[in-house]
Amino acid sequence: MGRERLTWGLLLRVGVLLTGLCVCVHVYLETGWRGTPAPLGCPTQDSQNWGQQSRTKAEAEEQERSIKRRISYVRTLKKDSQTKKEEDKEEPSPACCPPLRSHRKTPRWHIDLEPWAAVSHSLEDEAKRFLNYITTPQVSCASLTGDEAAQEGTKGAWVACLDPKFSLSHRIQSKHCRVYSFGLGVDDRTLERSLSRAGCEVHCFDPSLKQPHLQQADMWLHRLSIDWRDPNPAFVAQRQYAITKKLATILNDFGHRQVDVLKADMESAEWKILENLVLEGVLDSVGQLLLELHLHWAGFEVGGDDPSVVRYWFSLLKELERANFRLFHVHSDPAKPHLFLHKNVLNASSVYTLSWVNTEWKP
Repeated sequence: MGRERLTWGLLLRVGVLLTGLCVCVHVYLETGWRGTPAPLGCPTQDSQNWGQQSRTKAEAEEQERSIKRRISYVRTLKKDSQTKKEEDKEEPSPACCPPLRSHRKTPRWHIDLEPWAAVSHSLEDEAKRFLNYITTPQVSCASLTGDEAAQEGTKGAWVACLDPKFSLSHRIQSKHCRVYSFGLGVDDRTLERSLSRAGCEVHCFDPSLKQPHLQQADMWLHRLSIDWRDPNPAFVAQRQYAITKKLATILNDFGHRQVDVLKADMESAEWKILENLVLEGVLDSVGQLLLELHLHWAGFEVGGDDPSVVRYWFSLLKELERANFRLFHVHSDPAKPHLFLHKNVLNASSVYTLSWVNTEWKP
């Protein structure tokens, strides 16, 4: 009986001791996990205040993260502002009162149509604006070449400006003058011969020639003509020679960068050719543009009703103005019928020869 009491007492003591040890281990592990050192034994005052400390530390960490976020946000704004300042430096704001639409040098898909001449969109209003524009010179030229043949009833409408305030006369003196003349069939070449005698390098393009290239009377003749598109490669492969090309392609094939005088009589193809020169920015390579306009019909591949056609014509000529070209000479052929889109409108002639000079052209 005494032995049994001794055994139970020993077991009770061992149990109490193990329980106390487990409690101490538990407290030690808890305080060690939270980062607060605690010796073995009963919990201390620090371990009793652990909940409050942990909440205070958590709030401090949250506040620190909030500060970091604010700092990161401010830095981002600063970086964005610096980027914006750099972009502003790279693209400075335009000067006061720029033109409504500046001349664009990059290739485009279509021209910018001008507003209608009047609310009515009538042919008479469009024709009046257009005819007034093509019959009013914009700059004066003190000296013309080729006007010795500009007599009544003749085709002496082709003139170039030799005024010293423009570059052609200086180019002739320095023997760097180059002339391109495009025509179909037999054409008046009084101007070409005059410029050739003055020392210009003259190239005449006529697709009706029998030989690809021919030198005649100090001028080069080429079996080639200007177009608003390059020929189909398959078509060229069959014929082994293309007789029509865009001006940009011709310049590239001949190794020429600029032309001092470009003369073109294209028998109603001039509108689409002029559109191509505008859209591809080739006008920057031309010093003077001499063009014969045919107004008795809309022209090749020009569609729409009559008022829309005249608005398109006017818009093309305004594109020339935005490219720094100014009209200096106008000639209407009195021998031609007075037809304007198959009608007698304002007694307008069916053919006008216009001459423009690039006032900003410096080759």
